[in-house]
Amino acid sequence: MRVGLIGYGGAGRGIHARLVRAAGQQVTHVVTRSRGEQVRGDWPDAVVVPDVEALLAHADRLDLVVVASPTGDHVEHALAALASGVHVLVDKPLATTTADAERVAAAGDGRLTVFQNRRWDPEQLALAGLLRDGSLGTVHRFERRWERYRPQPQDRWKENDVEAGGLLLDLGAHLVDSAVQLFGPATSVYAELRALTTPAFDDVFLALTHAGGVISHLQAGGLVGAPGPRTRVLGSGGAYLVTSYEGEPTPFAAFDDAYAETRRPGEPEHEGWLVQGSDRRPVPAPSGGHGDIYPAVAAWVRGDGPVPVDPADAVATARVLDLARLSSERGQVVTAG
Repeated sequence: MRVGLIGYGGAGRGIHARLVRAAGQQVTHVVTRSRGEQVRGDWPDAVVVPDVEALLAHADRLDLVVVASPTGDHVEHALAALASGVHVLVDKPLATTTADAERVAAAGDGRLTVFQNRRWDPEQLALAGLLRDGSLGTVHRFERRWERYRPQPQDRWKENDVEAGGLLLDLGAHLVDSAVQLFGPATSVYAELRALTTPAFDDVFLALTHAGGVISHLQAGGLVGAPGPRTRVLGSGGAYLVTSYEGEPTPFAAFDDAYAETRRPGEPEHEGWLVQGSDRRPVPAPSGGHGDIYPAVAAWVRGDGPVPVDPADAVATARVLDLARLSSERGQVVTAG
C-alpha cells in the first residue's frame, strides 16, 4: 500500500508512519515544510512536497492519503484528498464540529475512514468479550480515564489552539468512541470542561447516558497527580477493572505487580481483572493491539474487507463533543436530539 502522509509531526511521524511500517506498508509521499530531513532519514525513497496540492498531483501513484495535519485543517485536507479519488484515512477527530464532520462524511463516497484506532486496544477487546459472554451481568456504569501528570505542559498547537486543540477533541474523541461502540448511542450529555494549565481544555469530564440505560463517566486530564484506574465497568455480576495504561504511573500498579510476581509459567498475560468484592481473577489478554487498524485499512483499500471505522460513527462522536461544550457552558445536562 503506497501511503501519502499529510503532516510529519507528533501524529504523522510519531503514530502513523510508525504503524504503517509495522504493518509492512510504505510511506511514499509526505507533506511537510520543515521535517524533510526526518522523512528522508525514515523513508529514503519518499517524495517530500510542501503542500497538499503538490501531494495530490501524485494521486495516481497513491493508494491511501493519511490526514495527520492539525485538527483545524482536517476538513480542508480531507475534502481535497477525497476529490482526487484516493482512499482517505483522517486522524481523529474527523472535524471540530458536527456540521463539518457531516460535510466530510457526505463527500466520502465509500473512500473515507477515521483513525479511531483504540477500538483495537486489548482492554477494549477484552471488555467486549466479557460483555458478550455475560460475565458482568447487567452493566449499569462504564468508567474510562485517560489521565496524566503534566504540570509543565508542552507548547504546541494541541495545547494552545482553543478551537481545535485540547483534550476534549484529542483524547475525548477516543473516550466517546469507545463508550458508544460498547454501549450504543448517547441520549444525553453532561460535561465539565476546564483549562487549568493551557489555553485549550486540559481537564475534561463527560457523563453520557446511553439508550440502553448504561451511564458512562469519561475523564481526561493533564494535571492528575494520582491517575485513577484506567477502566472500571460495573455490572450485576461483578466489575471489570484495568488499573494502568501504556506505562503511565498509577497508584494502582500494585494490582498488576503482585500478579506478575506470582504468575506461573504458562499462565496467560492478563488485561485487567474481573472483580467481585474481595475476589478477583485475571482476564486473559486478547491478541493484537491498536496498530491492527492499518492491516484493516489495507484490506479495505484492496477491496478485501469492510471500512474499518464508519465515518457515520465519527459524526456521532462529533455530535457528543458538541453537546459536551454546550453542557459545560450551560452547566446542565443536554439532550441529544
